[in-house]
Amino acid sequence: MTQILMPKATAVWLIDNTGLTFEQISEFCQLHILEVEGIADGDVAESVRGADPISNGQLVREEIEKGEKDPAYRLKTAIVDAVPTSIKKNHGKGPRYTPLSRRQDRPDAIYWLVRNHPELADAQISKLIGTTKPTIKAIRERTHWKINTINPTDPVSLGLCSQIDLDEVVKKAAEKKAREEAKNSRDEGDGLSPVQGNGQDGSTDPTRTGHTLESLFKPSTR
Repeated sequence: MTQILMPKATAVWLIDNTGLTFEQISEFCQLHILEVEGIADGDVAESVRGADPISNGQLVREEIEKGEKDPAYRLKTAIVDAVPTSIKKNHGKGPRYTPLSRRQDRPDAIYWLVRNHPELADAQISKLIGTTKPTIKAIRERTHWKINTINPTDPVSLGLCSQIDLDEVVKKAAEKKAREEAKNSRDEGDGLSPVQGNGQDGSTDPTRTGHTLESLFKPSTR
């Protein structure tokens, strides 16, 4: 198979935007399947922005559709007409981070989370629904390629996580935010020094009172 350009960036895009199995993505991008799983988990290539293989001419949409319908199908690059028959087909579906039918729903879930729970960190969202940080960032900044068609949807109703997991991560994020706000409030309070009097009890010492114009020019009674 012809070596594709930017294999990791292509894998990021395929994981986030298609229903292909990890095995299909692994073979097409010529990456080890564990590396593909690591990309999906956010442990590998987390700073890599996805590269659309359709727009750069390495893959046609029909190939993706064939692969989504048949987990045993091996994608053909647009650079060559056929894949060598010597490539052995594995009819196993391979591991998936999320159900095949739900993987394309993740942008909807991400949008819902960043809109309704802005206190959540990208790492928390990535771990909760199994997506990548570059995808979350693109949706936050509204630069994602599907931004105009994304429909914000609760990830629980999409089957991407449980209500218990969602409640737990939201609770942790809220507690962290509260701690940070309390710390900032204390820091601001420490920076303001109270006004102190000249006397020992904090009151103004009359013997140290400053002169006024009246006292300076008032005739002496002595």
